Amino acid sequence: IYNLINRKINAYYRPLNIKKLFKNQLIFLIVTTFSGILVSNHSKATILENNYKEVIDHVWQIVYRDFLDSSGKFERSNWINLRKEFLAKKYSDNNEAYDAIRDMLSNLDDPYTRFLDPKEFNQMRIDTSGELTGVGIQIAKDKESDSIIIISPIEGTPAYEAGIKAKDMILSIDNVSTKGLNIEDAVKLIRGRRGTKVKLEILRNGNSFYKSLLRERIELKSVTSKINETKDGLLIGYVRLKQFNANASREMKDTLKDLEIKKVSGYVLDLRSNPGGLLESSIDISRQFIDKGIIVSTLSKDGLRETKRGNGKALTKKPLIVLVNEGSASASEIVSGAIRDNNRGKLVGKKTFGKGLVQSMRTLVDGSGLTVTVAKYLTPNGTDINKFGITPDIEVKMNSNPILQREIGTKRDRQYRAGEKELLKIIKKTKLVSQFQPDSANVLAVFKNNENNFVYSLN
Repeated sequence: IYNLINRKINAYYRPLNIKKLFKNQLIFLIVTTFSGILVSNHSKATILENNYKEVIDHVWQIVYRDFLDSSGKFERSNWINLRKEFLAKKYSDNNEAYDAIRDMLSNLDDPYTRFLDPKEFNQMRIDTSGELTGVGIQIAKDKESDSIIIISPIEGTPAYEAGIKAKDMILSIDNVSTKGLNIEDAVKLIRGRRGTKVKLEILRNGNSFYKSLLRERIELKSVTSKINETKDGLLIGYVRLKQFNANASREMKDTLKDLEIKKVSGYVLDLRSNPGGLLESSIDISRQFIDKGIIVSTLSKDGLRETKRGNGKALTKKPLIVLVNEGSASASEIVSGAIRDNNRGKLVGKKTFGKGLVQSMRTLVDGSGLTVTVAKYLTPNGTDINKFGITPDIEVKMNSNPILQREIGTKRDRQYRAGEKELLKIIKKTKLVSQFQPDSANVLAVFKNNENNFVYSLN
């Protein structure tokens, strides 16, 4: 048996390579497939008594080799002792083994490194494909309260329509307390048959209340757009990106090409309440706005740094404003950080969520899955935004009184209004600079029309 295990190791094991991860399919931030048993050089191989222990050891080995500890609490010696402890036990079925895996992972103090049984793993793949069944929220574990926190509701879903907001805390699900509840169990309680309802107890600003939400099958269109005309007759391309799923990059490309044909003068890119998604999608979309320069860098636990840059194929160079808020997370923060650090545009709204960690999702030997934090990402200026978020150039609160969905991206939308105002300033400045020809007689005309007292530099 020992020789058989070693043959499996030689056949399946490959060290983590961040560069290769970028080339594979992506889920959340990074996805790659992984199978087989890993045995490190620092740990003696254990004879696995059954398939249940094989899955447990597979998870242990992935974490041992690839886990990036963002909390600074991970001790490799403790992790080695955990392996001995969990493999010494007997497991009668999959559920016992899966509970053991979740118990083992709880020692990492990382809400993003988590185990998914085969059904959950398959559902995650469906979620990133562009459609899902549920109420339309992305959730995470809040360490301080040990409760479930909402990262963001997805626009157009039952949760969004019911007024659920980013950073709302879920106290109970159908009267089951979320205290001590893990993400997987919370997801099981929230999801269910289409057409049935789920009751969530929500805590917001110290006040708790209940919301009853209808479960639906939701087809997600990532990108919506429209043209807003200003009082001066300028055409503004408003583009709302709801999620970075598998279709987002293609939809954004089609949208920008259409708006360029229609001769818009500038863009307002709305990433508010966008919980993130695929890393590769965020890179592709950034490249549609940024011609050259760094998009994002990832840093592994071993200090290996991989950098993604613009490819010289931006679809537009027109002035740009990006709207962000507390629900703009993960891939949304990659795009926001790239645009700001490259001086490609300005950010308007509220500080973003602050998720700067990269997860790789692995397929385990029995068809279950593991999302494991393998790297952190840095903005082009080298900023680590995890837990800190990105503060916009212009901070603007949302309307004190809720607005209708159809009013988002209109003059009724306070943050959009501020974004459009700033965009018009940039457009006007750009036009004046383009008219400025220092060797011609129009110099005086330019300065005569310089109502905003812009300062020009001749280089």
